[in-house]
Amino acid sequence: MNTLLLNRSDVASNAKMEEVIPAVEQAFAAYDREEVLMPPKSYIELDKYNGDFRSMPAYMEADGWDAAVVKWVNVHPDNPAKHGLPTVMGTVIYSDPETAFPLAIMDGTELTRQRTGAAAAVATDYLAVDDATTLGVIGAGVQAYAQVEAITTVRPIEQIVVNDVEEDTLDAFVDRFRDAFDVKVGSAADAAACDVLTTVTPVRDPVVALEDVASHTHINAMGADAAGKQELATDILLHSKLVIDDYEQCTHSGEINVPWSNGKLTDEDLYGELGTIVTGRKDGRTSNDGITVFDSTGLAIQDVAAAHRVYERAKAEGEGTPFDMLEIDR
Repeated sequence: MNTLLLNRSDVASNAKMEEVIPAVEQAFAAYDREEVLMPPKSYIELDKYNGDFRSMPAYMEADGWDAAVVKWVNVHPDNPAKHGLPTVMGTVIYSDPETAFPLAIMDGTELTRQRTGAAAAVATDYLAVDDATTLGVIGAGVQAYAQVEAITTVRPIEQIVVNDVEEDTLDAFVDRFRDAFDVKVGSAADAAACDVLTTVTPVRDPVVALEDVASHTHINAMGADAAGKQELATDILLHSKLVIDDYEQCTHSGEINVPWSNGKLTDEDLYGELGTIVTGRKDGRTSNDGITVFDSTGLAIQDVAAAHRVYERAKAEGEGTPFDMLEIDR
């Protein structure tokens, strides 16, 4: 029995956003129905190398299939300049839960990019105004591309307003999307005034103020992934319908972690988890809502759902490289 090796190109060609979005939506629903096993994300902080490792295991059962995954991922900000390597790299082991056989080992970097974009699309679909035509993007790096690809799948976006501190990064983003959308470079305030805003930055001091945000804007806060990071002013969180992906992760390392730790934000300020909206236990956007915020830390069950779609498609298409990793004698 072979294990399928899927490199970044294999994952990219088999992670179709129109399939990954419903898979991630299914993961949020399964999480709310308690059909998953997902221990907390664990961190190994490497101060010596200005980086960290994160381990994300999960098991998920849904619609006649089940699978288990563990993702080993890092964040090393010095990699591009010092070593010519990406800041974030990940590896996913996709296993058959009945036998524990590793069905696939796949690139987790591209998988994470896709499923993170898909999570924002799911939140946008439930929380943004139906006729949203403008999208603001703060932080124009690699993840921003997935955000655009995913969000424009669920809303009729016509114009994108993008902001970034790096001119080369802005130029690359504009070149990538200028043929499909009206792309404008603007300030963070310009981006925040759009119908939908997605923030994908590593900042520790907020870059979006409450007065910048339109009264109906939906915000996907995607950048905060460690304690001390915060992209949105606390006033925004206090004046919004605030939806999180997971209570433990968000209070530890999500967008809400800083005001949570200093007591400015409490349980009473949280509307609920996205899974409760997907299953219909709580309402998504209503006519009474103004600003809505989705705090996304990224869940391992999203990796399971996305990896399942990638593996099944790659196997059906005969893609990837099979190899006999265990060399089991039959």
